[in-house]
Amino acid sequence: MRHVAVIGSGPAGFYTAEATLKAFGDGVCVDLIDRLPVPYGLIRFGVAPDHQSIKAVSRRYEQVALTPHVRFVGNVTVGQDVSIPELQSLYDAVVLATGAPHDRPLDIPGSDLAGVVGSAAFVGWYNGHPDFVDLDPPLLGPGAVVVGNGNVALDVARILSKTRAEFEGSDITAHALDALQVSRIARITLLGRRGPHQIAMTPKELGELGHLERAQPRVDLSDFPAAGDDALLEPGMRKSVGHLRDFAATPPTGKPVTIDFDFFAMPVAIEGRAGRAERVIVARTRLDAELRSVPTGETYAVPASLVVSCIGYKTPPIEGVPYEHGRGRFANSDGRILPGLYCVGWARRGPTGTIGTNRPDGYAVVELIATDTNDDSGKAGPDGLNALLAARGADVVTFRDWQKIEAAEAARARDGSPREKFVSIDEMIAASRT
Repeated sequence: MRHVAVIGSGPAGFYTAEATLKAFGDGVCVDLIDRLPVPYGLIRFGVAPDHQSIKAVSRRYEQVALTPHVRFVGNVTVGQDVSIPELQSLYDAVVLATGAPHDRPLDIPGSDLAGVVGSAAFVGWYNGHPDFVDLDPPLLGPGAVVVGNGNVALDVARILSKTRAEFEGSDITAHALDALQVSRIARITLLGRRGPHQIAMTPKELGELGHLERAQPRVDLSDFPAAGDDALLEPGMRKSVGHLRDFAATPPTGKPVTIDFDFFAMPVAIEGRAGRAERVIVARTRLDAELRSVPTGETYAVPASLVVSCIGYKTPPIEGVPYEHGRGRFANSDGRILPGLYCVGWARRGPTGTIGTNRPDGYAVVELIATDTNDDSGKAGPDGLNALLAARGADVVTFRDWQKIEAAEAARARDGSPREKFVSIDEMIAASRT
């Protein structure tokens, strides 16, 4: 019997567990260990609450978790309740699937002012992550700046723009919904260092901005290259740029909120008074011959009481695990870190790819595990972990416990919503014990 511990129960963790079952069948036990009492990671706390179709992939993960050879071990923090060396002594393979939950810092003067937040924090706030429930973003100023030209930036702009009715069917948390409905933000500016042809936005997410009830996206037509150049783009990007061209061609409609795409714009400082952000100082850029953004020398100010930085994420280091600080990921060779220690997903690659990208990643690492381990090492596995955690008084949450939390969240949902999430660990655990 092989014993495998997977640290993290998001997409990368579940795809790894699925691959392990397919590779070893009844000859394996997999423990999915998570510091939170609830599974699914990015699906629960990262995917936008109004994108419920994407969240439906959790049903596939549920099937994996309910198999006899997989356990969810929630509310257990690696590095606090149990160490990596201890897990290595208990399991034939330890796989780090911790994702990249920390924001890459916006390293400019004024980034420490109140009102400047990273996208992990802001997205976590409206998605009910316990770490960010008290964020209290400033929504009463006239403007917000969103730094970045990817889908997360679009999510942030869209969530800031929607009416209460447009959130019907979503699982946005009540505290965020209530705060957003009294927001006075009338102008949302998306800053991108390069131009429309260099965005990392997908057509579906861009297209959604064109159908908002109270907000209109605006793009300056002069930011585009010649229309014929669009033919050089791959089909998905060409469709995305087509949406931007449509936004540029649409006359003002009088909607009270605007979403301005400010291309060739790089934030260089944030200014304010009394410790709070009031404006972003922006440097105008241009593209050089290698399509890199370079400053032109022109600067201007964009008023903003809220600045959300959507410039990427990094994996938090774990003591004793080799780490690449420049890339914000664990040091590895195709997923292998050290003998018996592996990583998958964003913890391996850095924050790139989609949810589905994690599936082949998990299967590739399981091939390494099959090569590196045998089926009868004699390690204690789950029994050893149970004994260790019991001795330390850890309050472990199982998958059956999670199902009680899930049922309680569904029971307390507002009309039209699939759930009202518990936003504190104590609430989650209390629901799991009923």
